[in-house]
Amino acid sequence: MKFAFRLTFCLLVFSISVSKAQVFNSFYNEIAENVSAANLSNDLTTLVNFGVKEPGTNAIENAKDWIINRYQTLGYTDIETQPFTVYGQVTSNIIVTKTGSVYPNTFLILDGHYDTLNGPGANDNGSGTVLLLELARLLKNVDTEYSIKFIHFSGEEEGLIGSEYYVNNTVIPENLDIKLVLNIDEVGGVAGMNNNTIVCERDESAPNSNNAASAQATQEMANCFGLYSSLQTTISNAYGSDYVPFENNGEIITGLYEANESPYPHTPDDVIENMDLNYVFEVTKGALGSALHFALGREPLGVFENDFTKNIVIFPNPSKGQFTVSFSALPAEKIELTVFDVLGKMVYNNPLNNSTNYISISGLKRGIYFGIFQSENYRVVKKIVLE
Repeated sequence: MKFAFRLTFCLLVFSISVSKAQVFNSFYNEIAENVSAANLSNDLTTLVNFGVKEPGTNAIENAKDWIINRYQTLGYTDIETQPFTVYGQVTSNIIVTKTGSVYPNTFLILDGHYDTLNGPGANDNGSGTVLLLELARLLKNVDTEYSIKFIHFSGEEEGLIGSEYYVNNTVIPENLDIKLVLNIDEVGGVAGMNNNTIVCERDESAPNSNNAASAQATQEMANCFGLYSSLQTTISNAYGSDYVPFENNGEIITGLYEANESPYPHTPDDVIENMDLNYVFEVTKGALGSALHFALGREPLGVFENDFTKNIVIFPNPSKGQFTVSFSALPAEKIELTVFDVLGKMVYNNPLNNSTNYISISGLKRGIYFGIFQSENYRVVKKIVLE
């Protein structure tokens, strides 16, 4: 639950304009279409039935054990509990890691708190908790280039204590390389209302060095919701939830929050009947598309696709920004090369009409880029390194 008033004057209503950098990805959509409303409802019912999940209670310990068991059932093995104290009561963060295939030491963090205050917390933040579990289910066997950490924080309701502890005791001492933090807090909607909009939150606070990257990531997440869910989006400022300790540490953050703000959190009336489960379903689809976008989900290649991939040669790579793309056999299909930076921003786009093509992107900064070779039937991603 947010523990400060929303700065309504910072709200900006945003009509989605999907840039060329984010075209509809049928593979991502196929995964998003497998979000299960039944899973979300069943998990939420189980979580709510544990009762008021405050640090030091049997309820939160039972919820912790159940969350861990759910990940184990899904096949995850890299599961860590991180104990800490909240006003003398011991509680734990839960950290589950899925290793990326290209950048195993760089992490997309998907997080939400599972503790509650004065009530069972169906919306605040049972909605975020079950969303993370459904994302973990659907991402388990997807090849992602970046690693993903699913983190369930405790102590949020007492002042972001669990996330602060994680940043101070894991992120900083381990110099954790974080691509992006996506925080999910209270995305259940309000029963009986038209819940058709999700708030996408960006960093507008000091330190200012991470604000531009946060705004870019938040824009991309809003685009993903337009591609993979039925929801409209509103851009607003990030505040008062578990991304704040990361934000203060200079990390790039974004977040999701319901547009129709429920009056029930922190009360016994924060129950499923006062939520909109279809809204949670649509938020989960958009969040899943966003996670695939940020973690760079990769579709398995068929035999012919693998041949198509081997046919493409980039040299030199690394380069100073001038390199050659050649085809051992020029395909009959038209091929287009689009280059993106690590945040998904398009920096180059041109057709490749010859067996040997000379490319210049020397005006770009040093770093890692991704070249997408797109034909009518196939899409291949190759890493391009500028030094």
